Amino acid sequence: MGIATISGVLYTQYPKLNIIAGYAAKSMGTNVFYANRSEQSVQNKDHNVPSIKLAKTTVDANLKTATSSVFGILKRTSFFREGLGSVVIDDEFDIGQKFLTPTRIKNTSALPYPYGMGTPSDSTFANIDYNKLKIAIADAFTEDNKEFNKNTRAVIVLYKDHLIAEQYGENFNKNTPLLGWSMAKSLLATVVGVLDYQKFFDIQKPVVELLNLKNWEKDDRSKITTNHLLKMTSGLDWEEDYTKISDATKMLFLERDMTKTQKYKALKYDPGTHFNYSSGTTNLISGILRAQFKTQQEYLDFPYTELIDKIGMSSMLFETDMEGNYVGSSYAWATARDWAKLGLLYLHKGNWNGTQIFNESWADYVAKPTKASNYSYGGHFRTTTFDRFPHVPNDMYFAYGYHGQFTMVIPSMDLVVVRLGLTHEDKKDIYAYADQLIKNILSSIE
Repeated sequence: MGIATISGVLYTQYPKLNIIAGYAAKSMGTNVFYANRSEQSVQNKDHNVPSIKLAKTTVDANLKTATSSVFGILKRTSFFREGLGSVVIDDEFDIGQKFLTPTRIKNTSALPYPYGMGTPSDSTFANIDYNKLKIAIADAFTEDNKEFNKNTRAVIVLYKDHLIAEQYGENFNKNTPLLGWSMAKSLLATVVGVLDYQKFFDIQKPVVELLNLKNWEKDDRSKITTNHLLKMTSGLDWEEDYTKISDATKMLFLERDMTKTQKYKALKYDPGTHFNYSSGTTNLISGILRAQFKTQQEYLDFPYTELIDKIGMSSMLFETDMEGNYVGSSYAWATARDWAKLGLLYLHKGNWNGTQIFNESWADYVAKPTKASNYSYGGHFRTTTFDRFPHVPNDMYFAYGYHGQFTMVIPSMDLVVVRLGLTHEDKKDIYAYADQLIKNILSSIE
């Protein structure tokens, strides 16, 4: 690359170097130290996109750090902590400090997957055309459009509690943890549902009564509830744009405590009247969750002991920020099989093989479309609208994450479909692709 080109890049991209380097360091850190992927694979497959490909990243296996920079300018470093994941750190962060980590109880059940760790049952259903199903899944990995790269990494299909289809992309398999991005929002919402079930947590209670927010008491922010936050209708100002320096990117790559960012935003709309997708909102919920426990250890343990490990999502890693808060907006990793377990839990309205994890009504709550969102969003889950999904049952709702991560629940068909990948194109194309995938799968089931 010539000096003129480098100068041009620096002129146009310099304000974003913090974000570019931070993203690359964070991505490399967890992929290498948790997903056990090679540096070369991450660089060539995950970082080979505009802006991010400008970052050069080096890994220190002994320190468990990944350091990224663009042309050697403005370095950012991520540090991997066992049990807590990788985090982009600042100069004040002490990597030698002792960290509290979540208590884990790994699933050792010999039951067949999905309820145990055993081999999935070799069951067949007379109403399934398995040849059609095989073609439908294979199509998910076929690159037949030069303008739209699917980059599918995993597809899982559960039907009537049985694994009926499973396929992985090159160098990925059933044991590879993959980042769910905003599917973490649905995971955090589920944790809130568990809290509601166990401790009668009231989502209609004003947030000012749950957190010490003196600056909210003097205006209509005092009316904001956890329900508003879950429905993304708090009315708080927020910019969610990953192509530039925005509220979302500053929070994810510059903040020590990501639960605080939304607290200082002004009220732009009356609570409950306007939909605005906000990762800051989700991390505020993480802060509310933390406030429900006397100790940091209890907070760290709760999502795992009462949900994640209870349903055997043993591969799950729910990452935290520098202050030890779960980054519910963005950072949860699990295998495709374990993401499917979350969908199965909702398919059975919170019942996991006889054990109730959250109230049945919670599944109805998260799946109920919000009018302010034009009926496209529920309670930290997305909902089906005809313009995006013309070929799927209208009762489908789903966890969705950046780059085309889907955990889709279709109660009327007793079906859960997980698709994970690295699709960089416009969301409309991703939704159209997901619609076609479900359409093809349904065509194999009479």
